[in-house]
Amino acid sequence: MARRKSAPRTRRTSLHPHRRAPKSSRRRSVSARRHRRRSSRPTAKPRVRTRARAAPPRTRTKIGPRAREIDLRPIEVKWRAAWEKANVNVARADPTRPKWYTTVPYPYTNGYQHLGFATSFLRAEFQSRYRRMLGYNVLHPEAFHCTGLPILGAAKRIAEKEPKQWDILRKMGIPDRDIPKFADPMHWIEVFPEAAMEDLKGLGVAVDWTRSFITTPLNPPYDAFVRWQFHHLRDGDFVKIDKHPVIWCPKDQAPIGDHDRLEGEGETPSEYTLLKIPLADGRFLLAATIRPETVYGQTNLWVDPDASYVVAKVGEERWVLNELATRKLSEQGRTVVVESTVRGADLVGKDAVAPAINRAIPVLPGSFIDQGRGTGIVTSVPSDAPDDFVALRDLQRDDALLAKYDLDPPRIRAIKPVSIIRTPGWGPLPGVEIVERLGIRNQGDREKLEQAKAEVYRTGFYRGVLNENCGPYAGMRVEVAKDEIRKELMSKGQADSMYEPSGEVVCRCMTRAIVKVVDNQWFLGYGDPAWKAKVHEAIASMEMHPEGLRKWLDYVTDWLHDWPCTHHRGLGTILPWDSDWVIESLSDSTIYMAYYTIAHALQGGALRSQVPWAGRLDDAFFDYVFFGKGGAKTVASRLGVDAKLVEELLV
Repeated sequence: MARRKSAPRTRRTSLHPHRRAPKSSRRRSVSARRHRRRSSRPTAKPRVRTRARAAPPRTRTKIGPRAREIDLRPIEVKWRAAWEKANVNVARADPTRPKWYTTVPYPYTNGYQHLGFATSFLRAEFQSRYRRMLGYNVLHPEAFHCTGLPILGAAKRIAEKEPKQWDILRKMGIPDRDIPKFADPMHWIEVFPEAAMEDLKGLGVAVDWTRSFITTPLNPPYDAFVRWQFHHLRDGDFVKIDKHPVIWCPKDQAPIGDHDRLEGEGETPSEYTLLKIPLADGRFLLAATIRPETVYGQTNLWVDPDASYVVAKVGEERWVLNELATRKLSEQGRTVVVESTVRGADLVGKDAVAPAINRAIPVLPGSFIDQGRGTGIVTSVPSDAPDDFVALRDLQRDDALLAKYDLDPPRIRAIKPVSIIRTPGWGPLPGVEIVERLGIRNQGDREKLEQAKAEVYRTGFYRGVLNENCGPYAGMRVEVAKDEIRKELMSKGQADSMYEPSGEVVCRCMTRAIVKVVDNQWFLGYGDPAWKAKVHEAIASMEMHPEGLRKWLDYVTDWLHDWPCTHHRGLGTILPWDSDWVIESLSDSTIYMAYYTIAHALQGGALRSQVPWAGRLDDAFFDYVFFGKGGAKTVASRLGVDAKLVEELLV
């Protein structure tokens, strides 16, 4: 077998710890050394060097008939040190100039920062520098986020010597001898925020570093700021304790927010309809769907013939579904008792009576079913589901498979899609039409099938109208009929419900997440209509670039619901009125940009505050600074500082 030709080696320019730059990048040209000897001003060293850094490429400059190499690194270091010494990026109050405040979401520091963060950051950096050139008094700070479960989980995996987590640190350039130190969560916080700051400094960004900080109780003034925020949220009735579905890690036994996820940022609990489809022996096949409005187009059921299912008693009924689904239902407050198992192959060929259409449909083999999602049983609507149409067509053409499961070929080949939805721009059978248009050959064309599914669902759901064969819902818009049909099926006992994540979610402990209905959990009431109205009003008043962002923010505001804001474990601020809970890592990060405005006085130029009195901050201090409540002298006397200092912080 021919070997691939190796790509030429390139010089490392990434800023990784414990990696020395190649010798070629450490050598300095003779001419550059002479240049430095002639310089009367010594090159200043960076304040902190956490990692060996590779030198930037040298620049050849033509001088006369000969060329010489100039090492730009010392020049860069020299002027960066000069800017830092002169505090050119430190923002100070100046009423004679217009103000400009730039913020970038502070990065999570459970590792070295990647290029995606640099890309986002530099957009803001360019804007800040441009505004300075126009004469604005610019405030551009940056901080580092450490709260939540990711660091705790990663440290635990290092302590357990999990190979994948060790390999992650190795790939960062950390030698094996140092990796055991990362079994302590505090070591992550000691290393990575400082490294992120040095990397940004290495880019030469014009940031006011006097306002930098880390989150967690390791930084007492920010910890006090979060407590103050939550006191006000509770006083405004925006924090409540309730029962609610949350994305849940079965291994960590905790809700997982976006920062706690390896995959699935932005995914939320989604309610599935469980269609109860009776067999002749009284058992119910449970088929999970997010499209109950398509029940009028059912032609068959799919089960995986190679999978194992269980018969479980739920109330007075016996449900057939996979074992994973029974565990999910148990986590959602249902009493589920598994009684026996049944092979998928033993279900193939049976008939079951489909709800809504109330007629028998066959159970057919479908090896494409994702057993990790839903119940492992799928109802088939080939008119509007490209996956179902292609699977049915493949089966109808496969004589060997029909014979293997003793299926009646004429009956199976007689199954035709049933038109149920009229959508502008589509024929009567969108699922069939798009398969033919995209040239999808079989179930192996996964990329095209995903494209087809998304397009048909999007247009059918938002623009479609149900046909005359859809009973009392004929002529109703699909997006309205969905909930109405679901309610009817539930009221007749023909359906139930189960929650799943809206998309694949993997915890940072590498466990696939589920949805759990949590009781006595603290939530932020983002679903409050009055609160949403205020947010929409604020969005309407903002200047945005690009303008399309406004519509997206309105959309996100509308779909946001109550948000679980606490964990029983993790790094973060203790919930002020209930010490059993820790505030989770997104809920402590909603107004941190306000903290930047006073951070220079509270941090003492360090990521962990070095200001003694900043460890004594209380709600009265923040009420005075941000709302003007109370008096500076009263606040100052409690803190043991000069009232003038407190007055200067008044926003």
